[in-house]
Amino acid sequence: MTFKELNIAEPILKAIEEKGYISPTPIQEKAIPVALAEKDILGCAQTGTGKTASFAIPIIQHLLVESGRNSRQGIKALILTPTRELALQINECISDYTKYTKVCHGVIFGGVNQRPQVDMLRKGIDILIATPGRLLDLMNQKHLSLDKIQYFVLDEADRMLDMGFIHDIKRILPKLPKNKQTLFFSATMPDSIVALTNSLLKKPVKISITPDSPTVDAIKQVVYFVEKKEKSHLLISILQENVEQSVLIFSRTKHNADRIVRTLVKAGIGSQAIHGNKSQSARQTALCNFKSGKTRVMVATDIASRGIDINELPLVINYDLPDVPETYVHRIGRTGRAGNAGTALTFCSQEERKLVNDIQKLTGKKLCRAELPV
Repeated sequence: MTFKELNIAEPILKAIEEKGYISPTPIQEKAIPVALAEKDILGCAQTGTGKTASFAIPIIQHLLVESGRNSRQGIKALILTPTRELALQINECISDYTKYTKVCHGVIFGGVNQRPQVDMLRKGIDILIATPGRLLDLMNQKHLSLDKIQYFVLDEADRMLDMGFIHDIKRILPKLPKNKQTLFFSATMPDSIVALTNSLLKKPVKISITPDSPTVDAIKQVVYFVEKKEKSHLLISILQENVEQSVLIFSRTKHNADRIVRTLVKAGIGSQAIHGNKSQSARQTALCNFKSGKTRVMVATDIASRGIDINELPLVINYDLPDVPETYVHRIGRTGRAGNAGTALTFCSQEERKLVNDIQKLTGKKLCRAELPV
């Protein structure tokens, strides 16, 4: 199937084709027709499956049609997302797809001066991408209203709950009109998410792209069983062997991410860390350096990594194993995108072995054991 066969409006189609996309991903193929039919969606899909386009394209198309029928002022679509990086990434995608339209959009998030965001809202936009905290702040200050919302997206709902945003979300939902289309996406469906969907969605169409889909199957997954104190030596050895590759390394904590960078810099390997203690400008600079290839090695915590979206990222390394197996799927989904080959290496200490078993149970795939370099 091609994007053209999905009956996408010509201005959006032109922008998609300019990006070099011809065929939709599985979630796009399933979700776009449903969203265009103005039905609610309950989508279960991990990162890297192309879900941003699956909600962004239909919303833009709806707004193109609406613009010909009425000129009602106010924000018409709200996309709620857990992190600044993901908000910026979605905003970038919408910029691409609205290139040949007059649909206006903007993004708001915390950690930066609110004045430019307030000025942008005053000028008027159709689509707002927001993180929950800053959205509530600006609503409380009467800088924006949600009473004209026709399309609502809750993206990465499980990550919202992990980050403690459930109370913010419950404060935002009553401010939305009852009569709207809701598109709900989550990589996992724990009971707390199911309860939220029951109160939010009206006869939703369920779309599921499971973790053992080709997105994960296409990635070569390798595990090194290594003592905790030897992990840094193993990391340096692997990075010295792969001198031409961009590498994303996951750390469980901010403190350890900084420690890994210090160790690598000492070994002559240029790297930067991205985590919640870094300022927004520092995180954006590090991200731009990594995307452009100026920085070859990026060390990230799970939350800060949400905006790292690079089509040609050949190698991801799990320096620390995540406590939740679904997070492993999020992490390795950073590589093997857009049909490219990808490899995920996992460093597993003695106390982390149970976590590897949990991951294998979730994905239904055994990690290949690698021998430690001599």
